[in-house]
Amino acid sequence: MTFREATVYITSSLRDIYDEREAANITELVMEYLTGLRRIDRIMLPHQEIDRETERKLSACILQLQLHTPVQYILEEAWFYGMKLHVNKNVLIPRPETEELVNWIVEEYAKEAAPVIIDIGTGSGCIAIAVKKALPAATVYGVDISSEALKVAQKNADLQNADVIFRQADILDRSVYSQLPLFDTIVSNPPYIPEKEQADMSKNVTQYEPHLALFVPDDHPLRFYEAIGNLSSENLKPEGRIYLEIHETFGEATRTLYYNLGYSNIRTKKDMQHKDRMMCIRK
Repeated sequence: MTFREATVYITSSLRDIYDEREAANITELVMEYLTGLRRIDRIMLPHQEIDRETERKLSACILQLQLHTPVQYILEEAWFYGMKLHVNKNVLIPRPETEELVNWIVEEYAKEAAPVIIDIGTGSGCIAIAVKKALPAATVYGVDISSEALKVAQKNADLQNADVIFRQADILDRSVYSQLPLFDTIVSNPPYIPEKEQADMSKNVTQYEPHLALFVPDDHPLRFYEAIGNLSSENLKPEGRIYLEIHETFGEATRTLYYNLGYSNIRTKKDMQHKDRMMCIRK
């Protein structure tokens, strides 16, 4: 099987599951992973044969992809903010929209001396590590309830040579707040999808990504935003800020929640799809 034939084989195998654009993107990820060559290099070698071991791995990838397994979990890697990160079933796959949240923080703290920043629900560590690399003078913490997620986060910090301090903690438990220092900034992409929305989501998300990091009860969708508000009342410095990724339909409810906590300077920002998906909060 040649590079060209392998590319066609993968794409055609995915057409019943993914749209044309996503199938092509997945194909490129798989081919680069298997061959170690970028697309431009493979284009120059269309008739290059792949060996039998690579062909075996290719077939195994396709079988998993046809079961809706996310390609990032199959390859155990995902790109975020220019970094190749390790991922597995214990962490969410980093999304491009979250890169916009990191950009917002980096832009606003570019001239700050040495802020202390905490990432709540750090998962793979993508936010904390990206912020630390962009703001080297910052002291950055990453907190998660999952010990398995923290193993992934620490591995990624080591791979990226990023000095991030990781702690295991349940942010819904107020007793842990006293164990954390004071912060200039709290950042979080917390669980915010109501459980009832699972029916409308794709299988590669609902069957494989950790529900603990995705879903909240239908009758209490802002539970983590309330917890972050409680943490801010005890651990956020007087001039501190909170940066959040939010559910597009709960923007006003989230704004009201923080307004009632005494925050009057609340800014909402749209993502690349023009949806209200980010919020910055300060007093």
